[in-house]
Amino acid sequence: MLLNCDLGESFGAWKMGLDEEVMPHINMANIACGFHAGDADVMANTLKLAKQHKVQIGAHPSYPDQQGFGRRSMALNASELTNCLHYQIAALEGMAKVQGLSLSYVKPHGALYNDMMLNEQLLTSVMSAVAHYPSPLKLMILATADAKKHQKMADTLGIKLILEAFADRQYTDEGLLVSRQLAGSVHNEQALIEQVKQLLADGSVTTRSGKKLILNADSLCVHGDNPAGIALIQQIKLLCKR
Repeated sequence: MLLNCDLGESFGAWKMGLDEEVMPHINMANIACGFHAGDADVMANTLKLAKQHKVQIGAHPSYPDQQGFGRRSMALNASELTNCLHYQIAALEGMAKVQGLSLSYVKPHGALYNDMMLNEQLLTSVMSAVAHYPSPLKLMILATADAKKHQKMADTLGIKLILEAFADRQYTDEGLLVSRQLAGSVHNEQALIEQVKQLLADGSVTTRSGKKLILNADSLCVHGDNPAGIALIQQIKLLCKR
């Protein structure tokens, strides 16, 4: 299973994450496009790291919410959302081309990612925006119990999906992520490793209620914001190679 990580989220004098330490251990880098984090210098440096380690590049666009780090929902109409996404994707794609690189996919960030998984109309708008972007890009979305339905929606628009699972998050019976406000929603190290092993063994997770849910994810999201996170990514990488 391919490992992906949200990177390039520093801004100006503020450093977020440990991109240099994470990049050698992942397969896919979701790079911030400036609307929730990142800037021109951070984009360029993150792309350089991805090129050095031969990591796939994905655009990580968000609602225009830099103050809230893209974690606040916004009521954009379909046209506004499309333009917002195209603007961000194009910025990262242009920066990538300067270094001889190409974008492979789009993974929405934060509130936009969560909102589209709860709102079919919004998900359709995101899919349509990706479908109408001039470069052929895949869309990364959460692997849920509705994966077949989502795949059919994507097929209608002529785009390919990358289904994503999370190593460190607890799931609902529908395959959605349990709210961070609830106790146990973010796994400790032992529970995280057990969930990864289960995903690798048969493509499933055990939900908060104890139900076994088949996800068949293509990629696993990991986080490397601190040295402990880097060590966990290294463990997960070894599990994926077995």
